[in-house]
Amino acid sequence: MREVSEKKRKALQNLTDEQGIISALAIDQRGALKKMMGEKGTQYTMEEFKVLVSESLTPYASSILLDPEYGLPAAERRDSNAGLLIAYEKTGYDATKPGKFPDLLSNWSARRLKEAGADAVKFLLYYDVDEPAEINDQKHAFVERIGSECEAEDIPFFLELLSYDSKTEDTKSKEYAKVKPHKVNDMMIEFSKPKYNVDVLKVEVPVNMDYVEGYGTDSVYTREEAKRFFKEQSESTDLPFIFLSAGVSAELFQDTLRFAHEAGSDFNGVLCGRATWKDGVAVYANQGMEKAKEWLHTQGKANIQALNNVIQETASSCFDKIK
Repeated sequence: MREVSEKKRKALQNLTDEQGIISALAIDQRGALKKMMGEKGTQYTMEEFKVLVSESLTPYASSILLDPEYGLPAAERRDSNAGLLIAYEKTGYDATKPGKFPDLLSNWSARRLKEAGADAVKFLLYYDVDEPAEINDQKHAFVERIGSECEAEDIPFFLELLSYDSKTEDTKSKEYAKVKPHKVNDMMIEFSKPKYNVDVLKVEVPVNMDYVEGYGTDSVYTREEAKRFFKEQSESTDLPFIFLSAGVSAELFQDTLRFAHEAGSDFNGVLCGRATWKDGVAVYANQGMEKAKEWLHTQGKANIQALNNVIQETASSCFDKIK
């Protein structure tokens, strides 16, 4: 179990539901959301859509993850009972050299995010456990600095980890599916080390469900193998950890959570974005704000409530892992 300060504990209570589970809504997307909006993706429309999502869906979420570039108006319009996470990283990564190196938003710090009302700081890192030490050691130092900054401000640090293989471009391929369990679970072992001061890990599931026997047209793993990888993932960390939806459909994400629970995974909730609201983007871009609001209050609400029902059946309290 990890020991946290009283301030961090209170902040985590703001981010969780009454059972200590994180049922958080993520809409910190910037580049991806702009791409989804196409030519409609301006500063104004990005801000407005995030406000619509926040107003419509935070009454059903324990917290919301936003970015400071387009998301601060949405933070102001969230439900009073919803906690707030704010992203610290720039969108994307440095594509000019190997390593998918991250960068921080130039005008922000953990202190400033806290002053903007954040209950926690979120940082996204692309990581390949098998890349050379000269690349990964730089990433280790980078995360150490953010962890130290959050520790100094006494604010929870949520580290989002996205795996990749420097030799395989397509992370949705069958080739990548074969190495994904190793990539995901081993990086969780690394960033669970106390030197990083991480409080909660936001992670992928350790398999590509499209390649699990019975879920897709082709299989890489039997159901039992896939369950074993979920169990190994759970045992790879003593930190609370939550799953990201990785843009899959709402139905598949819910099925995945049930599968994880069945496998004995001791996960502590979700930070789910596109699986909840992505179909509303086209409605907003093509039919306008009122139609988007209507979609969010019907289908968007149905998506998040269905997910909440699954989370309550499958996830466990963060505070079981915190003292």
